[in-house]
Amino acid sequence: MSGWDDLYRIPMLPSWVPGAAAGIFSLHLLQKLLFPYFWDDLRYLLKVLMYGLRVEMYRLQGKIVTVLDKFVKLAEKQPHKPFLIYEGKVHTYQDVDRRSNRVAQVFLRHGALKKGDTVALLMGNEPDFIHVWFGLAKLGCVVAFLNFNVRSRSLLHCVSSCEPKILVVGADLLGTLEEILPNLQKDVSVWIMSKDSSFPSVHTLLDKIESASEDPVPVNHRSANNLKSSVLYIFTSGTTGLPKAAVISHIQVLKGAAGLWAFGATAEDIIYITLPLYHSAASLLGIGGCVELGATCVLKKKFSASQFWSDCKKYNVTVIQYIGELCRYLCSQPLLFFPFDLIKYDFQKDEPIRNKHGWCEKVKKGEAGLLISKVNAKNPFFGYAGNKRHTENKLLCEVFKKGDLYFNTGDLMVQDHENFLYFWDRIGDTFRWKGENVATTEVSDVIVMLDFIQEANVYGVSVPDHEGKAGMASLILKQSTSLDLEQMYKQVVTYLPSYACPLFLRVQEKMEMTGTFKQQKFRLVDEGFNPSTVTDPLYFLDSSKKAYVLLTKEVHEMILSGKMKL
Repeated sequence: MSGWDDLYRIPMLPSWVPGAAAGIFSLHLLQKLLFPYFWDDLRYLLKVLMYGLRVEMYRLQGKIVTVLDKFVKLAEKQPHKPFLIYEGKVHTYQDVDRRSNRVAQVFLRHGALKKGDTVALLMGNEPDFIHVWFGLAKLGCVVAFLNFNVRSRSLLHCVSSCEPKILVVGADLLGTLEEILPNLQKDVSVWIMSKDSSFPSVHTLLDKIESASEDPVPVNHRSANNLKSSVLYIFTSGTTGLPKAAVISHIQVLKGAAGLWAFGATAEDIIYITLPLYHSAASLLGIGGCVELGATCVLKKKFSASQFWSDCKKYNVTVIQYIGELCRYLCSQPLLFFPFDLIKYDFQKDEPIRNKHGWCEKVKKGEAGLLISKVNAKNPFFGYAGNKRHTENKLLCEVFKKGDLYFNTGDLMVQDHENFLYFWDRIGDTFRWKGENVATTEVSDVIVMLDFIQEANVYGVSVPDHEGKAGMASLILKQSTSLDLEQMYKQVVTYLPSYACPLFLRVQEKMEMTGTFKQQKFRLVDEGFNPSTVTDPLYFLDSSKKAYVLLTKEVHEMILSGKMKL
C-alpha cells in the first residue's frame, strides 16, 4: 500500500499561496470597483512621462526640436504623403513645405521682417492659412491668430494689443479689413491674399507667392534658443471685456501637438478638422497633432452638420475633433499634466468664497466649482500680451496656504463620483454660445451706440437641448423714443460676430442694479425668454427673416420644439 501512496501523492502548495492568490483577487476586484480606469490611466501617464523626458533630454543636450522642425523633416522623409485635404484637393507634405518656403521668401524680401517680429493673421480655414503660418514661423516670427468673427472696435483692439509689424488678411475678409483700415495704426503694413488691391497702401501677397522661390530660408531664422520663448498669440475673450492675446510658447505648442499621439492616434490616421484654425484646438492639437504623428488632415472651411458624416465616409476619416470647455482650456494653457482644484464660488459677488481664515474651500463631488490650476516652475503661466493688469487678474494668491499661486480659468466645472469633469458655465460677464466666449460688455457697447438705447444689460439664457447659453439683452429706451427693430438688427450683425448677436431682446422700463451698483443679471437669467411669464415685451432674432420679430407664445413653442433654428 505504501507504494500506491507514493504513486498518487499530490504535492502540497505552500500555505501562503492561497492567501496571496485571494489577496491578489481581492485587490483586482477592489481596483475594478474603485478605480475602473486605473490601467488605462497608467498607460496614458507613462506615455506622457516618456514624451516629457524626451523633450527634457533634447533641452539638456541643447537640441531644441520644434513642431516646425518636425514638419520640415517629415517633408523630406515622406514628401508625397498627403498632409492636407481641402475641398477635395490633396496638398502633400512637400507641397505645403515648398509653398510655405515661398511665403517666407516673399516676406524676407519685401516685408523687412526679422526674427521675433509679430505678424497678425486674419484668415479663414484654408490651406494658405497654414502656408502663411509656417512660412512666417520659418522666419522666426511670432504669429497672432485673429478671430475672423471679430469686427470693428474689437478687432482693432486685438491688432493693437499684439503690436504686429504686418497684418495678413484673407481674400474673403476684405470687407472686415475695409471697416478697420481707416483707424488702423499707420505703422502696421497690410497684406492681402490677392493678386490685386483696390485699397491704397495695401500690398498683395498671392501674386508674389506664385513668383517666389521654393528654396528654404536659412535654418538659423527659425532656430529656437529657449522652449519658453513666444511663438504664437491666440486670442481669448477671457472672463470680462475685450479679447486678450494669450502668449503661446514653443513648449506649449509641443505639448498641444502631443495630444493626439497621447490618446492613441497614429501616422495612419486621417484627422477631420472643422474647427476654426484661430482656435488652439484646431491649430495646436489638430494641425500640430498631425505633424507630431506624420498623419493626414482633412480641413473644412467651416463646420457643416449636414456634410459631416458624408465627409468622414468620403475621406476615410478615422479621428474627429470635439471641442469641449476643458479641452479648450487644456490646449490653450501651458499644462499637459493638469493639477487642478474646484473651489467654491460666490455667484452674487462674482468672486471665490473664502472662509473665516481667508482660505478658499474645495467643493464636494457633484457640486459646481471654479476650476483653478496651480502655477509653478513646471506649470507656468505666460500671461497676456500688451497688458500686465490682465495677467494679474487671472491669478489667485494664497488660495489654500500662504504664498501659493493659482491660475483662474474662468470655467465653472462639476466633477462626478468617477472623477470625470464636466463644463457647467463661465463666470463674470461672459457666457458661451456656439463654442465661443461672448463678452457681455462688448455686446452692450455695440447696442448702446444706437441713439434710441439708454442702457443695455446683456446675459446668457439656457435653451433646452442646446449647449451653452444664448445671448439676451435687456434694453432701456431713451425718453420719447421707440425700439427700431430694423436698425437694431443691422447694428448687431454689422458690428458683432454671429455667435455674439443677442437672440432675444427684452424691453424694460428701468434697469435693476445690485447693491454694488452693477447690473442685476441673475433674476433676468432665471426668468429667461418665456412670454407666458415675462410681462415685458420680448423679441427674437429670426435668422430666416433676417430680422427681430415679436416673441409670441407660438414662436416660443417653436423654439423649444426645435422647429425654429437658432
